[in-house]
Amino acid sequence: MSGSATAFIVLGLFLLGGVVSFVKQGLPKGVIVLLGLGASMALVAGIMRLEVWN
Repeated sequence: MSGSATAFIVLGLFLLGGVVSFVKQGLPKGVIVLLGLGASMALVAGIMRLEVWN
């Protein structure tokens, strides 16, 4: 596992935790959707950077 893959996965999980927190706080849905999109893109980027696919 490369360092960039680890960084993207950790970032995605951090942002996903933010989504959960924002939902509990009742913040606007637009902010939650944007944060969720960022989290999903970071997780997908991290998974795609894994060297398992080679």
